[in-house]
Amino acid sequence: MIGYVTLGTNDLERGARFYDALANELGTGRMMEWPGAIAWGTPGGSPGIGLTKPFDGNAASVGNGVMVALEAKDRDQVRRLHAIALENGGICEGPPGPRGEGFYAAYFRDPDGNKLNAFLMEGGATA
Repeated sequence: MIGYVTLGTNDLERGARFYDALANELGTGRMMEWPGAIAWGTPGGSPGIGLTKPFDGNAASVGNGVMVALEAKDRDQVRRLHAIALENGGICEGPPGPRGEGFYAAYFRDPDGNKLNAFLMEGGATA
C-alpha cells in the first residue's frame, strides 16, 4: 500500500549523509535525486524514503507522533542501523532491545529530528 515516505529537512547535505549510511546498510541506495530532494530505495522494491526541503519554502519541522520504521533482517542489523544513525548525527530515542513478544527494535531521530526505528518481527521469539 505505501509507495514511499517523504521527510522534511533544513540541511539536505547533512541529511543525505545520514540516509546514505542507513541505505547502504539496508543494501540500497539513491534512486532519485533533484535539486532540494533525494529519494532512497529500489525501484519496484519495498517502499522508499525521500528527504526534501519543504516545497512551500518554510522551515521543515517534525510531526508529533510520526515515525518511519525500517525493517531489518536480524537483530544484528537493528543494532547496526541504530549505531550508524548515532554515528551520522542521529539521536537515540531508545536503544536496541525487545519491545514486547516477537518485536525487537531501536529508536532514533535523524539530524532534523524526524523519528525513525529499525525493527524486526520475530514470530513470537523473545530471546
